[in-house]
Amino acid sequence: MVCFILSAFMAGCGYSTSAVSGRVKTIYVEPFRNKIAYDSETTRKIYIPLMEVKITNAVVDRFLFDGHLKIAKENKADAILQGELIDYQRDALRYTDNEDVQEYRITISVSLKLFDPVKQEVIWSEPNFSGDTTYFVVGAQAKSESAAIEDALKDLGRRVVERTIENW
Repeated sequence: MVCFILSAFMAGCGYSTSAVSGRVKTIYVEPFRNKIAYDSETTRKIYIPLMEVKITNAVVDRFLFDGHLKIAKENKADAILQGELIDYQRDALRYTDNEDVQEYRITISVSLKLFDPVKQEVIWSEPNFSGDTTYFVVGAQAKSESAAIEDALKDLGRRVVERTIENW
């Protein structure tokens, strides 16, 4: 009985994915580009300095944390992830009694393509993919917008990695 339990424990019941293509072991994440039209007359956009760099770093960090695909240089990678920052929104969700904003939602939207450099073809693309979070500006759960942006970036990085390794 002890051997059975020990062998079951050693075999594990951990999560794994078989969706990653057998030949794809490495990935290169191109630096994201900022494609938000800040000069648009129809809507006023919020500019967050170096947001595209923060997105690239969040995605790379999540791939490193996940471990299914190794980060490689562009000329050595089995797949290349290309991305563009297409929108950043901060929307009011909840107000106090005197009409001050109490809670916001931040949404960071990107356009993504996973490219196979050997076959010279797009493996998948997502024209509008996002990560988000909510945060309070008052009260015991209050946090700064920059802290909330970090949470949204982590959510986006997690979603990008999941999309890459699970929905292949």
